[in-house]
Amino acid sequence: MMQNVHLAPEADEDDLYSGYNDYNPTFDTEDLENDVAFQQAARTSHGRRPPVTAKIPGTSASRPLATGIGSKATLTSSMGRPMTGAIQDGVARPMTAVHAAGYTKAAMRGSSFDPLGQARGPAPPLEMKNSDSSEEKIRQLEKKVNELVEESCIANSCGDLKLALEKAKEAGRKERVLVRQREQIATAENINLDLTYSVLFNLAGQYAANEMYAEALNTYQVIVKNKMFSNGGRLKVNMGNIYLKQRNYSKAIKFYRMALDQIPSVHKEMRIKIMQNIGVAFIKTGQYVDAISSFEHIMSMSPNLKAGFNLILCYFAIGNGEQMKKAFQKLIAVPLEVDYDDKYISPNDDPHTNLLIEAIKNDSLRQIERERKSMAEEYIMTAAKLIAPVIETSFAVGYDWCVEVVKASHYVELANDLEINKATTYLRQQDFNQALETLKMFEKKDSRVKSAAATNLSFLYYLENELAQATNYADLAVNSDRYNPAALTNKGNTVFANGDYEKAAEFYKEALRNDSSCTEALYNLGLTYKKLNRIDEALDCFLKLHAILRNSAQVLHQIANIYEIMEDPNQAIEWLLQLISVVPTDPHVLSKLGKLYDNEGDKSQAFHYYYESYRYFPSNIEVIEWLGAYYIDTQFCEKAIEYFERAALILPTQVKWQLMVASCYRRSGLRFLVRLCTDMGLKEVQEYMTKLKKVEKLKEIREQRIKSGRDGSARSRREGNAGGDSGGTKGERLSAKLKALPGTSEPYESSGSKEIDASYIDPLGPQAERPKTAARKRTEEDDFADEELGEDLLPE
Repeated sequence: MMQNVHLAPEADEDDLYSGYNDYNPTFDTEDLENDVAFQQAARTSHGRRPPVTAKIPGTSASRPLATGIGSKATLTSSMGRPMTGAIQDGVARPMTAVHAAGYTKAAMRGSSFDPLGQARGPAPPLEMKNSDSSEEKIRQLEKKVNELVEESCIANSCGDLKLALEKAKEAGRKERVLVRQREQIATAENINLDLTYSVLFNLAGQYAANEMYAEALNTYQVIVKNKMFSNGGRLKVNMGNIYLKQRNYSKAIKFYRMALDQIPSVHKEMRIKIMQNIGVAFIKTGQYVDAISSFEHIMSMSPNLKAGFNLILCYFAIGNGEQMKKAFQKLIAVPLEVDYDDKYISPNDDPHTNLLIEAIKNDSLRQIERERKSMAEEYIMTAAKLIAPVIETSFAVGYDWCVEVVKASHYVELANDLEINKATTYLRQQDFNQALETLKMFEKKDSRVKSAAATNLSFLYYLENELAQATNYADLAVNSDRYNPAALTNKGNTVFANGDYEKAAEFYKEALRNDSSCTEALYNLGLTYKKLNRIDEALDCFLKLHAILRNSAQVLHQIANIYEIMEDPNQAIEWLLQLISVVPTDPHVLSKLGKLYDNEGDKSQAFHYYYESYRYFPSNIEVIEWLGAYYIDTQFCEKAIEYFERAALILPTQVKWQLMVASCYRRSGLRFLVRLCTDMGLKEVQEYMTKLKKVEKLKEIREQRIKSGRDGSARSRREGNAGGDSGGTKGERLSAKLKALPGTSEPYESSGSKEIDASYIDPLGPQAERPKTAARKRTEEDDFADEELGEDLLPE
């Protein structure tokens, strides 16, 4: 390999760029026109003749090339003549094909070698577009319209329907401006019909999404009636959908049929969907026979689950049991078009295959398959539960027929679920024995079905309070399927009923680990924590449950109860107020609110909620007693009588309520006696009314005397301060005497040791000693006042 390496001589070692400026005669083309041989070769084909290598040695043997050191050798062509560009006899022969290579004489004279044309300098700048031209303005406006349509669609997909409609309207306005500008500078043929169609179609869709159906229909009419839009007739499907939402079913059917006529038969899937819409519209109008025709056609051409299920509903509506059976068999036979679980089971221990299966086991396609399979199972189960009671003489025979049909299909696993639904139907009919027998048949089935059946059996025995049997079947359910949250919850319930709260909490927590959305386990766990007096953890459980079940009355009540236990009445009241928004007629919740407000001292709110509770449940003794006491405290004894009389009816053996009624009558006094006599039409009413007027007049006189006595006391004090010690002593005595008198708002009571004026009566009855006065003589009115007031204010 070293023989091909040429070393530079030592003399030129310091000159690294030697030889670059040496002129190579090969590039000399100045005398090319004087070269006779070259001109002859250019005019004839002599120069293109192939070389005769057999007679003349090849060029590789007689072409010593010039090296970078400066040595030059004569170049000879294959024909024996000097090569182009070679130096012979001191004359340089020019090179050929200079024009094809891009060289010219003028460029070679006195110019340096510049193959890239760098000497010409930078390229001139690009010319700016004329933004003022009409075409450019139209292009920019068209671009803006497209952007607005796109933004409208994006806003609709994000759920911002109002913004989507605004963008669609703006796009429509700008598109009309664009059309006018095109008409001004060109003919109408240059209008962009695709853009106009997309703008109108998007605007109509946004109107429909915002439930502006009249505007949407008008916009669709503009598209449909324009003959320039070739496929506008298909939008009659959208118009039919709008009429269906407006419950104008006849027009919906009309537009669906018009659209069906304009869609060619090659679009099979679209035609099937339109026919399905027609069938649904016929169901809405009660025309089940016409709906059956549509769905039968669909099931014969392109069967699907929805059409099959709707066909069963139509036959059920007209009561045709035999056709229901046939339709159910058609529904079972609909191809599901999903891969079954065998695809996701690895046939060997190949790590690459296992990794691939693990990757596709939960991908988006697998999720779509699961959803489709779940939807098919739901349709089949619903249809079976619907037709089983009517296709045979009894629902049990009908269920048996459905089970046999399902077992013969590729939905074999649904047969067991139908059997369990059969047991559930027995439960709804309160036939517990048949339900138990049906469920006990699953004890020898596979683990999943056995666990489901044992779970239901445990639940049934728990409801019947047979804890031993409930525990046995709960154990069976857990042993059959340890990951069944319902089985674990039932097991926890049996342990809870036996009083082992710690162990019950463990079962509930295990159920939540298997299924975090098991609300029953979470609720029971909160109750368990309450029993264990772990209030904070119980509150945490119920708050989590409230986040899942926002309007659950039981959860709201438990939260309020926990806050009440924590002695936080404000929070308890707040949660109870949320509770009565869910169950506004619950008397227990209303009475609880009244009790909390009463404890807080808010009597008006307490009365409101106690009264509401009494309205919905007028037999709650606690509420009745509170309302009666409230009216006594507010001096409305006649209203309290109503509640105590009701209490006496509810509890006739308790003397307490009759005594309360008597006390209310006594407290009501003469005024209530007048009212009773008036209602009963007794002749003594005039006598009692006369006495009542005398008492009221006497009361007015007393109030005036009290007022005048106070004024005289104040005047005596002023005179005493001005006149000396004697006046002050008299004023003090009068003031002390007046202070012993009751005020206008106080009952006329006094102790036996106080001295009062003869016009004031001691309500406690006659006393051993009464003060005498010479102020005036006793009158008949005073004697009457003694009798009436003394009788009215006797102590209980």
